[in-house]
Amino acid sequence: MTTKLTSPAETIALWADRLRDLSATGLEYAKDPYDKTRYEVIQDLAMEMLAFATARPLEAFIPLKSAIFSRMSPVVAGAAAVIDTDANILLMRRSDNHLWAMPGGQMEVGETPAEAVVRETYEETGIRCTPKTLAGVYDSRIWDKGVPHHVYKFTFLCEPVSAQNHGDFDRRETLEIRWFAENDLPEDLYEGHFKRITDAYKVRDGNFPAYFD
Repeated sequence: MTTKLTSPAETIALWADRLRDLSATGLEYAKDPYDKTRYEVIQDLAMEMLAFATARPLEAFIPLKSAIFSRMSPVVAGAAAVIDTDANILLMRRSDNHLWAMPGGQMEVGETPAEAVVRETYEETGIRCTPKTLAGVYDSRIWDKGVPHHVYKFTFLCEPVSAQNHGDFDRRETLEIRWFAENDLPEDLYEGHFKRITDAYKVRDGNFPAYFD
């Protein structure tokens, strides 16, 4: 199924991401040095297209060349819907956009998706949690408008480890953390997390299977 995009900029960004994937695959498997050079040109073109589509300077994408543009396939990330026994959910205020969101981030080689969200939750909030079940898998093209890369995002329903105090967390990523009731979520919640949080509560209540796009 082809996802319907809503603007020319989103279409260009998707084309750029496809070229990124093709160039990364080519650089991984190509043997001929001339072919590798051609794939590097395609990679640079993808970066230029993405900068144009997002109205950001090309220099902003240079640090991502090795981490993102050289990676084959869509990026994989995860978030933890940490809900306590009082049905409150753990949210963090991000330092990059000052919006509230579930803790989470990009997964690393050598860890499972569930391990990744547990690690990210502790790094970003100082809260240790236990994953209970998968709440959903979301396509960034549908639920995260403005994200320049194609990302598959896992959300896990988690429970906090009992009898713990808030530990230290990475204040470069997190401004503050707080527990919120389901019917009292902050107005400045990251747009892409509204559905994920709603789905996580439905899964917790036994009324909903794991969502997927």
